[in-house]
Amino acid sequence: MTNNIKKTNTRVKSTIILVSILIVAFAAGITAIILLQKSKRLDMSVPYNADELVFSDTVEGNIQTARGFAADLCVSKEDVGNSEITMEGNAIGALFSVDDKEILFSDSLHDHIYPASITKIMTAILALKYGNMEDVVTITWEDLELEAGSQVCGFEIGDQVSMDDLFHGLLIHSGNDAAMAIARHVGGTAEEFVAMMNEEANALGCFDTHFMNPSGLHNESHYTSIYDIYLMLNHALTYSHFVDVMQLSVYEINYLDAEGNEQSVTLDSTDHYLVNTAVPPKGVTVLGGKTGTTDQAGSCLALVSQNAYGKLHISIIMRALGKDSLYNQMNTLLAVSNSAYNY
Repeated sequence: MTNNIKKTNTRVKSTIILVSILIVAFAAGITAIILLQKSKRLDMSVPYNADELVFSDTVEGNIQTARGFAADLCVSKEDVGNSEITMEGNAIGALFSVDDKEILFSDSLHDHIYPASITKIMTAILALKYGNMEDVVTITWEDLELEAGSQVCGFEIGDQVSMDDLFHGLLIHSGNDAAMAIARHVGGTAEEFVAMMNEEANALGCFDTHFMNPSGLHNESHYTSIYDIYLMLNHALTYSHFVDVMQLSVYEINYLDAEGNEQSVTLDSTDHYLVNTAVPPKGVTVLGGKTGTTDQAGSCLALVSQNAYGKLHISIIMRALGKDSLYNQMNTLLAVSNSAYNY
């Protein structure tokens, strides 16, 4: 009898210990899941300007941190005024201090606008991300089926052009034929490439953007915003080849025509600063960027520059009435990139 009681007590104790272990394991699992879910929510729920954020304490008491969403970006939900800047006519614009992660001025920051050839920033990003600059692309009729008056490099059906030369023609001369050839080669079809453009825009946080083509030719459903242009150009600057090419004022493309004969074309930059027909304020160095012009979008320019103190800036003017107005207003933004700092 005594032995039976002892055996019963032993079984009860073993059961209690087992149940206790299971309860502790279950609680630990629930805690881990909660912490994991909490860490996943950080991306979109924390202040934009937080560089590092405490989200939990480990068992050992060490603090865990995570980078805040948009910690390396200029962010504002509302426009930022500046007494030194007044937009002319229908034009809108913004000035971003890339190094200080600060918006120094913005007008209509998140409004939907037509981007014209500013679109080609995204085309360039995908060319670098998914393309091979050493590939040779044969120009087809699809690449040349463009509306009358389109800006082109001048390729013909059957021309064999390297991806790198197409990339130069895209950024420097804003060639729509280069944009179409890149899109078809990288995406398989232009339509698939446009789907890639919209996917990449979403990944970059360009939620006010929708693309319909790789060149920027007008379409009612093809739009972006000044802030999204900043996001795209800021990301493009992470590619060294983009930075190198955007600074060139002229470039010679050498290629073979359909008969295998050597051909060449010299392309000038569409950026008036780079070809010395526009002069920036004293102390400002224009590095390059992207131009755009259509009847509906007006004259547009997204520019990368350094002020007199070496600080990097992105300045954007959209919907200007002509080139003179565009570069006059851009110079106002560039001047503020200097005057905003008091050293």
